[in-house]
Amino acid sequence: MDVTTRASGHEHLPLHGPALMACTHSSYPDFLFVGKAALRRARYVRFMCRADIWDVPGVRRAMTGMQHIPVDRQAPAAAYLTARRLLAQGEAICGFPEAGISFSYAVRSLMPGLPALARETGLPIIPIAIWGAQRIWTLTPENDAKGPGPDLTRGRVVDVTFGAPIAVPPDADLAETTTALGHVLTGMLEELQLRPEHRPAPGEHAPWYPAHLGGHAPDRREALAYDSVPHNALAPTWGPPTPDPRP
Repeated sequence: MDVTTRASGHEHLPLHGPALMACTHSSYPDFLFVGKAALRRARYVRFMCRADIWDVPGVRRAMTGMQHIPVDRQAPAAAYLTARRLLAQGEAICGFPEAGISFSYAVRSLMPGLPALARETGLPIIPIAIWGAQRIWTLTPENDAKGPGPDLTRGRVVDVTFGAPIAVPPDADLAETTTALGHVLTGMLEELQLRPEHRPAPGEHAPWYPAHLGGHAPDRREALAYDSVPHNALAPTWGPPTPDPRP
């Protein structure tokens, strides 16, 4: 597959020792491109991924062998403890705090687990935004025949940006820290989305681009019908407002 991965800000990822990262999520292969970008710092990232991936034949052994972490969204304590142990061993851990792909391509509700890990371990959170991989393979709203499906068009560009580490003190309020993370991730993601090479052409039907920036993906309100969000996720006060359903 002819895809160019562009990484920036990767100097924020330490060359050695534990690292805790939080990444936006807009496509199935996001972890592949983030992992590739981290290799520029000679780091092999252990990703926190949905537990049902381990149910796919032939995948379980590979995921376990690479020390990725299965996350049961309804009972995430085991994943938290595994991530804490790997951090203590000096590993680089990356989670997707949205706990799923955002149908709106805006940063959706966030889980507080990564801020809790940062507060307990004393590690800062390294925010990461990724954009471009949604053109390759992402979720499609079931009732939208024009939604984005797998597309192996050659010459795609995927941008991965590492932001400045966010310090989390031991007395940090988790809701406030999670909210701050949401604002940071939103700013980083929109900076990528607004780059000319990532914008749709004039008149193009673009279900792969956020509605609040001129695309045709579901807006925040429409996405609520598709998003599966854990009950303990923090609702967004960051990013675009939820449109009023009234005409």
